[in-house]
Amino acid sequence: MGRLFTSAYNAVIGACDKIVPTSLQPLWMSPVGPKTVFFWAPVFKWGLVIAGIGDLKRPAERLSLNQASTLAVTGLIWSRYSVVIVPKNYILLTVNLFVALTQGIQVARAVKYQMEQNKIN
Repeated sequence: MGRLFTSAYNAVIGACDKIVPTSLQPLWMSPVGPKTVFFWAPVFKWGLVIAGIGDLKRPAERLSLNQASTLAVTGLIWSRYSVVIVPKNYILLTVNLFVALTQGIQVARAVKYQMEQNKIN
C-alpha cells in the first residue's frame, strides 16, 4: 500500500515539476518547499491557529486551561525546534508562534475567569 502512495506521489510531483514556472522554481526545489513534509505539516497546523482564533469568542468558563496551556507550551517548544533543525524551517516557526500566541491568550482568559470565580466564592 505504501508503494502505491509513493508511486502516486512521485507521478504527481513529476507532472508538477514540468509546469512550475521558472520564477517559482527556487521555492519548489527548496528543502522546505511544497515537495516536502517540512512545508505541508506547518500548512495543516494553521488549523490549530484558526481554531484558537475561533475560540476567542468562546465564553471563558468553557475554556480548558489544560488544553490551552499544553498547546501554548507546545507552540513554544516547536518554535525553538524549527530554528535549530537543518534546514531551518521558518514556516514552522511562524505557525508555532501563532499557536503559542493564540493559546497564551486563552490561558490568560481562563486564569482570569478562575481568579474572578475564586473572589466570588
